[in-house]
Amino acid sequence: MAKKKTAEKALNIDHILFNCRDILRAARNSGSFFEKRDMMLTLVFLRFIGEKYEDGVEKLRQILVEQGLDPDNENIRAAFFDDATFTDGTYNLPVEARWSTIINTPAPGLNVALDAALHSIATSSKDLKGCFIEGTFTTRNLAPNDIKKLVDEVNKISHKAFGEEKDLIGRVYEYFLKEFAVNATKEEGEFYTPHDVVQLIATMIEPYDGTLYDPCCGSGGMFIQSAELVKSKQGDINRINIYGQEKDAATYRLAKMNLALRGLSHHLGETNDSSFTHDLHKGLYFNYIMANPPFNLKGWYNDNLKNDARWSDYTTPPASNANYAWILHILSHLKPSDGVAGFLLANGALNDSDTMEIRKRLIQKDKVEAIIVLPRDLFITTDISVTLWILNQNKKGGDYHGKILRNREHEILFMDLRQWRGNPVKGENKKKVCFVTEQIERAAKIYHIWQSESTDGDNYQMPELYRSVGIAEIENKGWTLTPSKYIEFVDHDLEIDYEKEMTRIQEEMKEIMRQEKQSRQMLEDAFRGIGYGID
Repeated sequence: MAKKKTAEKALNIDHILFNCRDILRAARNSGSFFEKRDMMLTLVFLRFIGEKYEDGVEKLRQILVEQGLDPDNENIRAAFFDDATFTDGTYNLPVEARWSTIINTPAPGLNVALDAALHSIATSSKDLKGCFIEGTFTTRNLAPNDIKKLVDEVNKISHKAFGEEKDLIGRVYEYFLKEFAVNATKEEGEFYTPHDVVQLIATMIEPYDGTLYDPCCGSGGMFIQSAELVKSKQGDINRINIYGQEKDAATYRLAKMNLALRGLSHHLGETNDSSFTHDLHKGLYFNYIMANPPFNLKGWYNDNLKNDARWSDYTTPPASNANYAWILHILSHLKPSDGVAGFLLANGALNDSDTMEIRKRLIQKDKVEAIIVLPRDLFITTDISVTLWILNQNKKGGDYHGKILRNREHEILFMDLRQWRGNPVKGENKKKVCFVTEQIERAAKIYHIWQSESTDGDNYQMPELYRSVGIAEIENKGWTLTPSKYIEFVDHDLEIDYEKEMTRIQEEMKEIMRQEKQSRQMLEDAFRGIGYGID
């Protein structure tokens, strides 16, 4: 029984990462939180890209055997293995970059061997250049025993067990944010978007083909989950062209690692940079945009942005908060004919007084399609409730992914999912909740039925959950986009028949008094039977 528990522990990703955290915490020269995170993620990257290469070689061997060729023949090896080409995104690694080389290196030579692997990858693959900082391990120069323990722990992580169904690199990033990030400020956007939230956005807007953009792409989770959705629909992920940008240097490298491990081609720009001050994809328009911008970001503005073309049709967003700067940046990159965007913002953006004029124009120009308020406690690093916004450049209807959509001009669908808190996340210190597949499908169905040709938008509603609202009513409410201003919330106290309830209470009180009187009479009779009375 004890052996079985040990085996189960070894296959638990949190247990492995906990061990890695403790090794790095105790080791000399392990550096800051960010340096620890970089070291850990780079190791995981080498582990997975190496394992993927080994799997690719094994598949190639099987193909050769099936074709009647001997994969161990010297000439065959030279023709097929020395410069192997893979069609599934697997990278052909030089000997020094392979995980089998690293794991078999004696402890005193590990730091040098790891950096040799990084240099070899950077010089042999244009796609992988920029995924990491060369010299990471020799700069920190962990003691042989420490780096050996760390490598052995990472060796337990296998994509066969953890990486196929989940965004593993993002999961590791999430863990280190949670455990180490006392200095990771919310304003710097240190948020890891939960898989279920990304899945909700992707299921709503259905980015099945074309171009997909994320202006603050973080670790690339939006792209990963979208690709997974496409594959689940028997789609071809090669039909999605990925574009993104990320300001933080370490997170930019993380996204490149993540996408490389998944074999997803991407355009993240040559370096990390701000989408506001240096738009790396200026002039490009995309079919789909998915994003989770840092909530209520300050410090985004400088005077060069005052007359920026992105808000020339609106007004300049307030310097104190980037929420509407994100909205207008996203809108500026949406394909004008039929682009669709799904992104998250803090709830304050629904009714901020200093952004009312921009919000009003967005509604008048018919850019806002749906507003969905989500439950609190969905995120690891914050407990606030946030809103999913859906913008659509074409609300006039027509064909969309083989469905005929109705004309939805001057309508907005409001949904309130704050009560969907019935699924706590296990293993979290704080109370966290998540969406289950059935909830995601239900929310998407509400949205897609509202869009469909057979739906009457004037009467599409369910109390306490959703309602379709026309622009005249929104104008009358002062251009607020707060769902509770439009969705009917039932006062359940009004459902009570007070006359009937008072009669029931009176009858219950009479019965209690009758039972008390009966008990007292029995007690008096008992005492009299033995010669005592009761005063």
